[in-house]
This record gives sequence, C-alpha cells and structure tokens, in this order.
Amino acid sequence: MSGENPNRRVKIRFGIAIGALFAACAFGQGTMIFDQSSSTTNNSGEFLANIQASQPIGQSFTPSLAGVGFVRLYVSDRNADGVGTTILVNLLSGSLTGSVVSATAPVFVPDGFHGFTDFFFPANATVTPGSTYYFRPVVQSGEDYGVGYDSRFLYPGGNAFFNGAGDTFYDLWFQEGIVPEPSSVALLLVGGGIVAYVRRKSKSKG
Repeated sequence: MSGENPNRRVKIRFGIAIGALFAACAFGQGTMIFDQSSSTTNNSGEFLANIQASQPIGQSFTPSLAGVGFVRLYVSDRNADGVGTTILVNLLSGSLTGSVVSATAPVFVPDGFHGFTDFFFPANATVTPGSTYYFRPVVQSGEDYGVGYDSRFLYPGGNAFFNGAGDTFYDLWFQEGIVPEPSSVALLLVGGGIVAYVRRKSKSKG
C-alpha cells in the first residue's frame, strides 16, 4: 500500500463523499418544512364549520417563507351516510375571494373520516413573506364536510372567515409550509455516476 498514488486515494474519497452527499439530499426529499400554524398540537378545535354551508370559508395567514407547498387542515364527516367527499384548497391573495395563486390537488376523504389531512400544491406557490394570504377549502364533490376551528388558537398572523366575514375571535386549525424541490433524485444519479467512475478508474490503474 505504500506505493499507492496519494492522488488516487483523494479522488476515491472525494467521489464517495459526493455520492453520500447526494444520497442524503434524496433522503431529504419530501420533508415538510412548516412555517405558519394556528396550533402545533393535535387539538383540532372545539368546533366544526360546514365547508359548503359556510362559503366562502377560510383563514388568513402571514407567511415568513417565500413559498407555500401544502396546507394541513382538520376535516370531519358531519354525516356518515356512505358518501365520500373530494376536497381541495385554494390559495388566494388580496382577499378570501381574490386572485387564486394556486390550488391543491383534490383529496378524497372517505365516508365517516375524521382527521388531519394534507393538501399539496403542484409546486411551491410563490408568495411574498410578510404579506397576508388566504386559503379556502372547497368541496369539489360529495357531501358536506366540517373543518375544525377554535377561539383558543390565538394565531397572530390572521383569522378565520365564515360566509365571507372575518372573525378575529376564531382561527381554523391549520399548518402550512413548503416541500423541498424534487431535484435531489437527479443529483443522486449524478453522484452515483461519479462514484462508479472513480472506482473504475482506480481499478484500471491498480
């Protein structure tokens, strides 16, 4: 081993380190980074508001990040009758009935479901940190569903809206944030190629 080229060892270690770094990036893909929330606990709120009957219904919030990739809400079936429901969430600027910045993919919730549900936007929607935005749940099809809210959340960056009217006493239970961009898979492939190339070169010289 004393006659081994030091440069070759450096290249091998460098290649392995780069590959490990890209692998770590890939494992980080899909991690949800939370920004704003009315509650960090699983207390969904004392009350349920009918999404369809309370339109326009929603919540204002003030992001500190430059994007919104998901919104998490507590939704609950108010009438277990064998009918499932499909819900989406609109992100709006200006007002609860303002310009739609983006819309989440529809989520099907089965009959009798009660729980915290993640609604993902197709990509992180660009927003201006410190400005007020609004999200509005919409029942796309099926029966009416409830969304959790309470007066105890005391979220300082916004408030709930019911039938279009802001209510500073209440907040919906919500959490929102971003999702890392899915570029790490490509990086992993590049990193793996570097490692394989360096190893092949070391063997051919060995």
